[in-house]
Amino acid sequence: MTRLPVARERPAPLAGLPLAPADLARWDAILDARSPSEYAEDHLPGAVNCPVLDDAERALVGTAYKQRGAFEAKRIGAPLVAANIARIISERFADRPRSWRPLVYCWRGGTRSGSLTHVLRQVGWDAMQLDGGYKAFRRQVAADLETMPARFRFRVVCGATGSGKSRLLEALATTPSQVLDLELLAAHRGSVLGEIPGAPQPSQKAFETAIWTALGSFDPARPVFVESESKKVGNLRVPEALIARMREGDCLRLEAPPAVRRELLLEDYAHLVADPALLREKLACLAPLHGAERIGRWNELAAKGDWHGLVADLLEAHYDPAYRRSMFRNYAGAASAAVVPVGEASREAFLALARGIARGAGA
Repeated sequence: MTRLPVARERPAPLAGLPLAPADLARWDAILDARSPSEYAEDHLPGAVNCPVLDDAERALVGTAYKQRGAFEAKRIGAPLVAANIARIISERFADRPRSWRPLVYCWRGGTRSGSLTHVLRQVGWDAMQLDGGYKAFRRQVAADLETMPARFRFRVVCGATGSGKSRLLEALATTPSQVLDLELLAAHRGSVLGEIPGAPQPSQKAFETAIWTALGSFDPARPVFVESESKKVGNLRVPEALIARMREGDCLRLEAPPAVRRELLLEDYAHLVADPALLREKLACLAPLHGAERIGRWNELAAKGDWHGLVADLLEAHYDPAYRRSMFRNYAGAASAAVVPVGEASREAFLALARGIARGAGA
């Protein structure tokens, strides 16, 4: 009997690693085929979540695989995958032109991204699957963060708490200067009172991806401004190679009078003024360092609404001694740094400072 030839579809082309942040612009869209919880933990920069299986469906298929084997898992998963892909295309991408070129990935470049890529290509779009998926991308980010910081010259903004370091970085970002704002990326102001209301910190992986993305966008021939952070920003760790390189950088030191420092801190921590219970909770974290008596005095000042007195006492007893202990030990250039006087707390004043610093740095 004559056997008919079996038509075999060519496999979808693969996009390989390593990738630089600029490479991601080669595609019109980056589609993350993983579940929403996987996507929320971390994802490729600019990716949109197109879950081929949602969290509950993924758990169902995974349980079937463990208990009954691969065939049963595929029998259960296939109709779920098919229905989800149909919905993704009809609801989200039906209006895309024939020239649309998406990059698709899942956990390790397997069935989920392969299925979505296959259907997209059947429609006629030039979809590509990321070889190795997120797992390989994550390995690349970790490896790159060990070497990327060495390419850059960091200008480190030092200064006591309340001198306006974050405000200056924000202003520098409006100039042509290159700014790595770790507190912005970490959604935290870096102190025990530093949680930002309504903005939970990202995962450690997402924090590192954000740093990788920022560094990958910078020109190594120009300086990068950064704040004199410690090894942790809230609960997140700054990559070791980055913190080491930052500590080798040239420093500039902000100096502000007490009244300006109090004004800046009261602006930054207005949410604590409005929530006395949260403030008491945060102050209680300092009890091991300062004892119950001092914590009680700070709570009394807050209860009376003596915010200037509370801030002044916090600066004198806690923040300034901690700054002196850590800054001059960790940042060798801080003691001899060029001093930048901060005369007022207004954003206009910081914009003027930033423009002057940017001109002087050749930014």
